[in-house]
Amino acid sequence: MGTINHLIHGESVAGTGRSADVFNPSTGDAIHKVALADTATVQQAIDSAKTAFPAWRNTPAAKRAQIMFRFKQLLEQHEAEISKLISEEHGKTLEDAAGELKRGIENVEFACAAPEILKGEYSRNVGPNIDAWSDFQPVGVVAGITPFNFPAMVPLWMYPLAIVCGNCFILKPSERDPSSTLYIAQLLQEAGLPKGVLNVVHGDKEAVDALIEAPEVKALSFVGSTPIAEYIYAEGTKRGKRVQALGGAKNHAVLMPDADLDNAVSALMGAAYGSCGERCMAISVAVCVGDQIADAMIEKLKPQIKALKIGAGTSCGLDMGPLVTGAHRDKVQGYVDAGVAAGAELVVDGRGLSVAGNEKGFFLGGCLFDRVTPEMSIYKEEIFGPVLCVVRVNSLEEAMQLINDHEYGNGTCIFTRDGESARLFCDEIEVGMVGVNVPLPVPVAYHSFGGWKRSLFGDLHAYGPDGVRFYTRRKAITQRWPQRATHEAASFAFPSNG
Repeated sequence: MGTINHLIHGESVAGTGRSADVFNPSTGDAIHKVALADTATVQQAIDSAKTAFPAWRNTPAAKRAQIMFRFKQLLEQHEAEISKLISEEHGKTLEDAAGELKRGIENVEFACAAPEILKGEYSRNVGPNIDAWSDFQPVGVVAGITPFNFPAMVPLWMYPLAIVCGNCFILKPSERDPSSTLYIAQLLQEAGLPKGVLNVVHGDKEAVDALIEAPEVKALSFVGSTPIAEYIYAEGTKRGKRVQALGGAKNHAVLMPDADLDNAVSALMGAAYGSCGERCMAISVAVCVGDQIADAMIEKLKPQIKALKIGAGTSCGLDMGPLVTGAHRDKVQGYVDAGVAAGAELVVDGRGLSVAGNEKGFFLGGCLFDRVTPEMSIYKEEIFGPVLCVVRVNSLEEAMQLINDHEYGNGTCIFTRDGESARLFCDEIEVGMVGVNVPLPVPVAYHSFGGWKRSLFGDLHAYGPDGVRFYTRRKAITQRWPQRATHEAASFAFPSNG
């Protein structure tokens, strides 16, 4: 097995010898090792970024954008290779991997607009011969810590925008599936990015803590589980860093009695079981308003879940691949066991699935629970697997109260034909991203992504306009050129335009 190294100052760096196995979840076999950075290796990346920052921040925004244009072209040219790397190490299907990459490229396209998004604000003659304007200036050396479930897309949420704003970036991707992330970073080097502007260090908690503790790192962006998000936010802000930490989710879909049931069921199939449920925007709870819609929905879901085409992720034409690791599969199965023990009705049981030719793979079939209650762990906790829970309520108001009472507020949606219900839901639901007849309301790149409550720690959402604000600091400048022949007396009153 080869070892995946760090990328520091444009060079492959082996580090100090600590490493971890990278698995192909479809076969269950270790296929690579990945170097794990210690504090000294992280500091080497920080020093590289510090060295590169002065020249990069003074590089015109148009030139930074030109690099992003070339980067976008390279990503599109190498889509097949990138998708295969994602699928091989994560397990998601090739089609899903390609879709992930396309959503990441949208963020590169937004970064290509650097000259527009970095324009300051200007006002002439705010006072006698006084002009005022604001600049958006880079923060400095910034870092991102990204999860295993989107090894291409989530890093592309972060560093293209941070870099085009004039910062230098250190990326700590997931050590579970690092190959596609590293390959994409190398493409950005090929696009003409100067050495040191982007560095990639693989690692575990030691690398994360080194980034948190380093005074040179001015801002941290994180996407992952809520406990780690809370930890990074608390430790980072305590040290005076700007921190944006996106945590976990428990996303509900409300089905009203008037919903277009066939389309709603099709949407739920993709939203609950796509990528094996390993998405922070996956729908994991269907809240049915009335027994009639619940019974009809379950009858339509059952045969479709049982007919899911499941196999090795790198195959074509599949619905689902495996879960990312054996330990994670076992954890999800443990939730299914707990749901049965708590009294929920397991309508479809995906446990014990074996895929011919890949018997050691980390597979789990789609699972469907009915009559789930809010006290059950399968309702309260994020499962991050192919498990859909059905909760029955009597009214839209009861459904909304259920959602608003949950600790997470990442994403939600409603299926209805009634505009009044949809408007009430959008206005009153306490969730950051809302869909109406849209099961995965992930904002496009020129908006911003983020939840409410314990799904987001920090004031700004990811990418888009909020991303620009996160990776820049506003500087307000007021300038006056008094007339040379005029002598002005001292004024001791607070200045005003009056």
